Amino acid sequence: MNSEIIENLKKITGEDWVTNDLSQMQSYLQDETEALIRVESSKDCVVVKPGSPEEISKILTYANQIMIPVIARGGGTGVCGAAVPIKPSIILSLERLNKIVEFDEKNLMITVESGVTLANLLEELNKQDKLFFPVHPGDEGAQIGGMVATNAGGTKAVKHGIMRNHVKALEVVLPTGEIVTLGGKLIKNNMGYDLLQMMIGSEGTLGVITKVTLKLYAQNKYTGTLVISFNSRRDACDCVPKILQEGITPLAIEYMDRPISEKAAEHLGTKWPATKGSVDLMFMVDGKTEDELYDTSEQIVGICEEHNAVDSIIAETSKDQKEILDIRSNVYTPFKDHVADGLDMAVPPSSVPDFFDDISALSEKYHTKIPAVGHIGDGNIHNFILSDNGKLPSYYEEFKREMYKIALKYGGTITAEHGTGKTRKGCMSLQFTKREIQIMEGIKKTFDPNGILNPGTIVN
Repeated sequence: MNSEIIENLKKITGEDWVTNDLSQMQSYLQDETEALIRVESSKDCVVVKPGSPEEISKILTYANQIMIPVIARGGGTGVCGAAVPIKPSIILSLERLNKIVEFDEKNLMITVESGVTLANLLEELNKQDKLFFPVHPGDEGAQIGGMVATNAGGTKAVKHGIMRNHVKALEVVLPTGEIVTLGGKLIKNNMGYDLLQMMIGSEGTLGVITKVTLKLYAQNKYTGTLVISFNSRRDACDCVPKILQEGITPLAIEYMDRPISEKAAEHLGTKWPATKGSVDLMFMVDGKTEDELYDTSEQIVGICEEHNAVDSIIAETSKDQKEILDIRSNVYTPFKDHVADGLDMAVPPSSVPDFFDDISALSEKYHTKIPAVGHIGDGNIHNFILSDNGKLPSYYEEFKREMYKIALKYGGTITAEHGTGKTRKGCMSLQFTKREIQIMEGIKKTFDPNGILNPGTIVN
């Protein structure tokens, strides 16, 4: 990196917050994308840690002048290469913007700086027992700004949705240096184009998020966890819409192939509680009273039994609930070294059984196994393409595209919660028309005329 650039950045943030030492930068050059499909990062970078939106504004203004890319960096927990610099770049780490700005209990909202981690947020909310924030992507090291930029999801989307459903306001530094506020503490706001929603899920390509206002929710006192087992995927899938049609909305409905849950349990030094059947549904439910929680659980079990459930387990103690949730949270860990790519397609929930059937037929065609877990209540299934003795399978690209086409056949999407990033960008044309992509490119050009923000992600 040019020494003049480094010195000019030090003038903005102070000398202590700028480095191009490779040993100190290494953790900023990659994210959690599977090793076999990671994009190659540029080592010719400089990491800058600004302490305010004003410093970010100066950095972006300067970057526009010298036409150097800027990569906004959160917790680095993404899995599609969105925050990986592929050209010599300024890596803009937001870790110093880590303050809880306001906890507004009256309006059920909290405002935080973008570098606040999910762990920080939950710690703040745990100081009281009335309000909670529902989105949990699985890694509490994720920063709130990054969760907004990637439109993060997680297990509780069935009842509460994804990040897009909870972001009320953003402070954003535009690529040209202007600092703007989008949205506000409003229930209704119908003025103009919704630039707030456009920023959510933009993966650092349209602006740098510096402050976030989130909607909070009243917390039910009682929670429970159910594991219900089936002999067939179709039976398990078919009962989910029936449960939702009855007006029962669990916090989460998770699907797991039995070998995956057993392996995850073994990895944690415990046992998966279910022994009958071959596939499991895990339900997280809540209620204002114990009776409400019990009635909801009984209704779920009853509907599942009508769809040939072979066993049901209700975790009544907090210890048992935690053990099951820990296993679910770690389902990926035992397979990590054997996974070439973890896909996160989604289809309408009613199409999940047919989707599974087509995926099974595809696995037979390629003579491979495709382990599956997923948030079945919202149709988001994670299918793992396994490596070939530690290498990317020769059929990987063709195989992946055929899987994507299956999802799209049912009106689905290539990615439900991981994002486009750099690893999924090449498949945009499978899901969008040429004209749709042109419109996205036009939006990018309007926000970022010189194309300095996160090049190579989504559309450029």
